[in-house]
Amino acid sequence: MNAATRMRLRGMIRKESLQIVRDPSSIAIAFVLPVILLFLFGYGVSLDARRIPLGLVIEQPDAATAALAGAFERSEFFAPRRFASIQEARRALVERRLDGIVWMRSDFARRLLHGDTAPIAVLVNGVDANQARITQGYVQGAWLAWLERYAAARGRALPAGAALEPRVWFNAALVSRHFLVPGLVAIIMTLIGSLLTALVVAREWDRGTMEALMVTPLHIRELIAGKLVPYFVLGMGGMLFTVALAVWQFDVPLRGSLWALAGAGALFMLVSLAMGLAISFAAKNQFVAGQVAIVVTFLPAFILSGFIFDIHSMPGPIQVITHVVPARYFVAILQSLFLAGDVWPVYWANMAAMVVLLAAFMTMVRRKARKRLE
Repeated sequence: MNAATRMRLRGMIRKESLQIVRDPSSIAIAFVLPVILLFLFGYGVSLDARRIPLGLVIEQPDAATAALAGAFERSEFFAPRRFASIQEARRALVERRLDGIVWMRSDFARRLLHGDTAPIAVLVNGVDANQARITQGYVQGAWLAWLERYAAARGRALPAGAALEPRVWFNAALVSRHFLVPGLVAIIMTLIGSLLTALVVAREWDRGTMEALMVTPLHIRELIAGKLVPYFVLGMGGMLFTVALAVWQFDVPLRGSLWALAGAGALFMLVSLAMGLAISFAAKNQFVAGQVAIVVTFLPAFILSGFIFDIHSMPGPIQVITHVVPARYFVAILQSLFLAGDVWPVYWANMAAMVVLLAAFMTMVRRKARKRLE
């Protein structure tokens, strides 16, 4: 790189940096929006079920039913209410006042004494399928845990098929915040990289300054580099700020290497910038570029990356589409680095996928970027 090229590139970087400093919205997206999203998802959004409204129906009260009912009433996961009859409890379930019913029939004690593995009936409201699965799982877990204690107190073995020995890896407390916050880093970087960069060239067309840039000695590569470097620095700063908040404010463990995190973040930032720049060169209008960036980058990153919804639970064609969503690979790396550590097969496979996407998007940018009026 000769002296003239360095001078032109420094001038372009300085111009874009001043544009960022003078535009409060860019600073807000990089540093204020992460705080809002982190506090919203860290404190306001939870995939953990707490205080599930549960109906208890006990047809023949005795010591065993009292002990099991007490286990549900002491649990932090349930807010149980007792009903005199199953008909009354079913009516409450239909009226959405309950998410589930635990029904201990009159032969509960006898069936338990004879080693029956299912002397209770569980009715669950399936309108919300996800909540129904959570309720059913929690009830089953509470029942098996109580059954294990009940058998141990009497010096008896558990009935066949009722042994309970759970093992939860990486997120032993099952705190959804530890799952959501790492993925949120990818969403924030997508906003900074793709949304802001989608406006940089379109802004020049809207303001009528593109013609002035075209008559300068700037090469198209220098124009692209000058526009990307300031936003790359801004995006990496936003990532460091977000990670610091995740670790220190929300107590999310970071078990992997900081260097691995920085490398993955830098690569994902380049992919996001390339996507945004491709949109900006194609749209040539800030409003259109912004709308396209939201639909093409932000929404897929939010919905199809595994940030909230499990990719393997999606229909086959949708799973295929997720392979062209860069956030899918970065979310997998983030969740691995934060919760499991440096799992290198996961890390390098997803890094390779992002390199392929970076090459594809940069090819699109090179084809769209021309120093001429069209």
